[in-house]
Amino acid sequence: MPAVPELSGVTVEGRLEPVHFVNLALNADGLVDEVLVSQGDQVVAGQLLLRLETSGTQTLAEARSHAAVELGGAQEAVRVAQKELDGYPLPRIFVGLTAQQAAQIWLDTLDSARADFAPYVYTSRKTLKPNHHIFPSLPRRIWFDTGEYSNVAKEYNKQVDVAWMNYRKAVEWLMLDSALETAKARLLEARTNYDGLQDAASTETTAGVRGALADSELRAPFAGTITNLDTKLGEHVSSGQPVATLGDFSSWIVKTTDLTEIDVVNVAAGEPVKVTLDAVPGREFDGRVLAIDLNYSERQGDIVYAATILLEEHDPQMRWGMTAQVTLAE
Repeated sequence: MPAVPELSGVTVEGRLEPVHFVNLALNADGLVDEVLVSQGDQVVAGQLLLRLETSGTQTLAEARSHAAVELGGAQEAVRVAQKELDGYPLPRIFVGLTAQQAAQIWLDTLDSARADFAPYVYTSRKTLKPNHHIFPSLPRRIWFDTGEYSNVAKEYNKQVDVAWMNYRKAVEWLMLDSALETAKARLLEARTNYDGLQDAASTETTAGVRGALADSELRAPFAGTITNLDTKLGEHVSSGQPVATLGDFSSWIVKTTDLTEIDVVNVAAGEPVKVTLDAVPGREFDGRVLAIDLNYSERQGDIVYAATILLEEHDPQMRWGMTAQVTLAE
């Protein structure tokens, strides 16, 4: 098979980030008494990350009030996440699968379909124009012959198109499902704390201590890697202040920063792209345009739109925040 040329369209800059991450904060003010993890540690859902000093001076009424507020907020977060997930039109072919399984299955299917189609990219007879969306490095002005050869090419073209469509839908589902799981983890913790404080056998002192203790603990809402730990032993933190960041590095996206109004009109979801990372020279990664923001921002006097690029490949050298160059099709 001949070497596939690079895309020669617009190049924009972006930043690499995981599909699923969260900034973590405590529900109380205080001094950090224990830090049980380090930056770079792998953690599991529910794992205790750090704890504040607690004097246990909350009254039962204060502890119950605080727990009720947190429970209400957690319930609302689940409601919003569930509504967004319920509003997602789940394809029938995903029934019986988890979001993670669907994403992996259709990524594998996409890779296989692209490999099947690769031998048909180039031909000398020019009668049939292919869909340029379906192969990341396919020039737009490549044509195929008619007859039996082109029928095979068209069938492989269709298979790749379908695989990409289903993979994109699976990733969208995965992002919504991850948001709901994070909200549910918060709700479970809030419900446990709230229910414990309703125990009629609890004394004023024990309930107040339990409420203060629950507020002073920070736990992981899902499995992942601690990427930031912005606190240390003995340091004072405030309620709601982010103290750690948790990321799941199983899948990656690039958020662009300089797609101008002139260029955005020529870009659509599903477009193939090539991504290079400044920190990983000599390597190109295949990707697709997942979404383009409807709203705009201004950058150095230009109107720009943020585009989200879904990477179809993973490399252990990838790190959050790496500078990426995204080359779009012409």
